[in-house]
This record gives sequence, structure tokens and C-alpha cells, in this order.
Amino acid sequence: MRYSLIIPVYNRPDEVDELLASLEAQTMKDFEVVIVEDGSTIPCQSIVNGHASGLAMRYYRKDNSGPGQSRNYGAERSQGEYLIVLDSDCVLPPGYLQAVDDELRREPCDAFGGPDRAHDSFTPIQKAINYSMTSFFTTGGIRGGKKKLDKFYPRSFNMGIRADLYRRLGGFSTMRFGEDIDFSIRIFQSGASCRLFPEAWVWHKRRTDMKKFFKQVHNSGIARINLWKRHPGSLKPVHMLPAVFTLGIGCLAAAFVAAMAYTTVQFAEALCTNTAFPMPSSTTHNIRLGIGVALGALTPILLFSLLIFTDSLIRNRSAKVARLSIRAAFIQLLGYGTGFLRAWWLRCVCSRNEELQAFKDNFYK
Repeated sequence: MRYSLIIPVYNRPDEVDELLASLEAQTMKDFEVVIVEDGSTIPCQSIVNGHASGLAMRYYRKDNSGPGQSRNYGAERSQGEYLIVLDSDCVLPPGYLQAVDDELRREPCDAFGGPDRAHDSFTPIQKAINYSMTSFFTTGGIRGGKKKLDKFYPRSFNMGIRADLYRRLGGFSTMRFGEDIDFSIRIFQSGASCRLFPEAWVWHKRRTDMKKFFKQVHNSGIARINLWKRHPGSLKPVHMLPAVFTLGIGCLAAAFVAAMAYTTVQFAEALCTNTAFPMPSSTTHNIRLGIGVALGALTPILLFSLLIFTDSLIRNRSAKVARLSIRAAFIQLLGYGTGFLRAWWLRCVCSRNEELQAFKDNFYK
């Protein structure tokens, strides 16, 4: 068996149905599918049974322990030479496995990963979230973009590794968030070769609303500090950019509020002390100064919003998705930035030793 596809599942039978249908359509057939139901209350066994005739597949149920440990559970029971880890909310184009196989035969490596895209059928919110998670202007291209500010680390929605290396490294750690980056770091530290396979991409549905998306990226920001504590050399300038963005937005918002308050006070005092107009030149100067500072604080935010809107419009060809992309970009950067700063304060300033996480019951949601 050439490939084993390991898929942890938690309460997502409809998405599993789509994923398995896309696996049945693969042009390359030398693979097995290992489904691990991680304590779901809405199991997908009937969906799996419906695809059993078209796929070499095994299905397991276990108590809930999180996606990382569920992948390890599936890996222990797999037979493939390479293990490919996928999220259950992914859909594969028909040539996905063939693209993986072509890359490995062209230039063998020990581990690999691929990028993700938004399918035409995705909702506008899903497309906007996908944009914010893949754009150079929000992530620095580190998730598989052609332009990037740091080397590529495979992530668990689309990650492959030699089975013997997986087992030698012990698979995924017990981290609930950031466990895929932790694994990728250990792959590089082992001296194994690891590459991006640009053509081995998947359609990735990601979160279905902005609230869930915020929870995801906030935990990702926390996980970055946890990863830094585990792997001191892993923190790079690109990982700090959302925190810098968050602090910058905070300063600009404070300046805007202060300027508008100052302008309002100046105008109110002028109305109370002057029954005739025009107002004294000093008062006019102060009001103009306040308005100027307020506009100056808004300008960087407006310019960034325009940049996101234009880039998303070009990529998605939808004004609605472009508008939602502005919101998604701010949530992605502020959510990650606040999580990063929160964990930095607690772990680095307050000297908390234990690994942090927020929204503990939402690592699948």
C-alpha cells in the first residue's frame, strides 16, 4: 500500500460524505482511508458504510482526545508507506494523489504538505475566511503561498510523511492547538527533508462563521507562544506581525477616540461661550487639529481595508466576498494578535509554566 489517508472526525458526517466522494474520484487508486471517529455524538459510520464498496477503508470509534491523538490512533492502524493527514472539512480534486505521487517520484522527500483553496460552491463567508488565511497580506504567505516571509511548515489539513518517520518521531504531541506546527518543527529538527507540493492542494472549508473563526485564530496565537516555549528558536518576526498589528490598531483607535472627544469639547465650549460666529481663530484651529488627528488615525485602517478589498476582489471576483474579506482579515489578525499577547503576558511576564489554551471545548469547531 502506497498511501494511508488518516482522517479524524468529530460530528461532521455531511463533510465526511463529500470528502469520501472526492476520494472515490481520485485518478490514482493505491491508497487506503482510515477514519477515526473521535468521540462524536453524531457519528458518520453510516456515511462510511455507503462508500465502503468504492474505497479501501477502515473505520474506528474512540473516546474524545482531540485531533492529534486521533491521528496517532489511525496511524498505528495504517499500512501505507506514506501517511497523509487530512481534515474532515477538506475536499480533494481528482488529481490530488497523483500530484503527490508525481512530486515524490520527481524528488523524493520524507515529509511534505500542500496549500488550500476555496471551491466555487463555498459560501461567501467561507471564501472570505479562506482568503484571510492564505493571503500574503494577512499571513505573510507562510501557509503555502508562492511569496512567503518564512519557510513552509506542513499543516494538518494537508500533510504527508513517511510512515516510519512518523512512528520514529512519535506522531503528534498532546498539544490541543499548534500540534501540527510542533510536529513539523520536530520533522525539520530530525534532519528529515520536507517540501511544499504546490500542485497537491485541497479545497478547505474552514470555519463557517466569524465567531468560530475568531476562536480558532485566537487559540493559534496562544499556541505560537506555547510552541516558542517548546522550541525556543521557532519564533520568527512574521509570527509577531499580528501582535504588532493589534497594538497598532489599539493605538489608532485610542487616538481617534481622544481626537474626537477633544474636538467635541472644543466645539461645545465654543457654543457655550460665543453667541456670534465666526468662532475665534484659536478655537477653529483646535477643532481642525482634532479632526485632522482623527482622520490621520483612520487613514491607515482605511488604506489596509482598501488593500484587502482590492486583492480579494481580484482573487475571488466578488464584491461581497471582498467586503467580507475585510472583516475576516481584521478578525484573523486581531484574534491571533490578542491570543499571542495574552499568552506572552501570562507565560513570559507572569511566568506561567503550563501551556495555555482558550475555548478548550472548541478545537474542532
